[in-house]
Amino acid sequence: MPQLTNEIREAVRNLLNEGKVDLIIGFERGTMPLRSRPCFIRKQEHVDRLIWDGFCENNLAKYLVKQDERIAIIAKGCDGRTVVELMKENQVDRDQVVIVGVPCQGMVDRKRIEAELHGKAILEAEERGDEILLKGAGFEETLSRQTFLHASCKACTHPNPTVWDIPVGEPAENRHDDTYAEVEAFEALSSEERWAYLSKEVSKCIRCYACRNACPLCYCQECFVDSTQPQWLGKSTDPSDTMVFHLMRAYHLAGRCTECGACERACPVGVDIRKLNRKLAKDIKALFDYEAGLKLEQATPLSTFSPDDPEAFIVNP
Repeated sequence: MPQLTNEIREAVRNLLNEGKVDLIIGFERGTMPLRSRPCFIRKQEHVDRLIWDGFCENNLAKYLVKQDERIAIIAKGCDGRTVVELMKENQVDRDQVVIVGVPCQGMVDRKRIEAELHGKAILEAEERGDEILLKGAGFEETLSRQTFLHASCKACTHPNPTVWDIPVGEPAENRHDDTYAEVEAFEALSSEERWAYLSKEVSKCIRCYACRNACPLCYCQECFVDSTQPQWLGKSTDPSDTMVFHLMRAYHLAGRCTECGACERACPVGVDIRKLNRKLAKDIKALFDYEAGLKLEQATPLSTFSPDDPEAFIVNP
C-alpha cells in the first residue's frame, strides 16, 4: 500500500509545516515481519518513518486519553469510531484532534499465519495485492490475504472513519451484511449450554487484564476490579470472580464497543472475549437502533434516557 503511505506522509507533513499539530500518532515498520507498531512523530525529519499496510492492527485511539497536545491521528474505521466515542464521553476534545482518515481493507492476523506455517521462522513478509508473500530459511509461501484477516475485520461494516478531517486514499466499500451469525448461533443454545460455553472460556483466563489494558475505552483511573473500598470481587482466578469480571466489563462496554478486536488480540490464552461484546452490540442495535462511534451528535443509549426507550427486557426479562 505504498500510495496510502505517501498520502499519509504528505498530509501530516503539511500539518507540521503549518503548525496545526504538535504530535502525529501513526504506524511505523516493526522489527519483526508481519508487525507494524505505533509511533509518535513530532519532527519533520521523522515523518518518513510512517507507513500503512495490513499489519497496522492497533487501535491508536488508545493513546489519545489524557493528552493535552494538539494531535493528528492516523485512523482506520474502528480507530475513528473509537475517537468519536471518546469525544462523546469528554475524554478527548474535538478541537484537539485532527483525524487523518484511512480506508481499511482489513488487518492480517499474524498469529493465524504463524500457526499455518507450523513453526517455520518467517524472515520476510510482503503484501502483494490480495496475497501475502512469506519467506524464510529454505521456504517461500504465498497465502491469500482475505483468508487470514482478523475475525473482527471480516465482520467490519465500517472500514472508513465515520468522522474525519483529512481523507487519504479512495474510500473502502462499506459492507452491510453483518448478520451476527455467530451471535445468533450462541443465542440459539439453551441457557445451560450458553453458561457452559462461557464457563469454559472464562476458565482459561489468568486475570492478566491484557484485554482491559488494550481496550481504548477502558480508561477509568481505577477499575472496579482494583477497588478495595468497596471490594467488588476477588483478584484470584476463582471461577466466579473471573466470570464477574468478564460479564461486568462487557456490560461497561455495551453501546460503546467499536468491535476493533484489541481485547481479543491482546489475550495471551485465547479467551473468546469478542462473543460477549458482539452479543451486546447486537442487542443495542436491535433495541435502540444504535451503533457505537457513527455520529458525534448521537448520545450513547445507556448514557441518556428517553420515554420511548424499550422496557420489555427490564420488566419481563
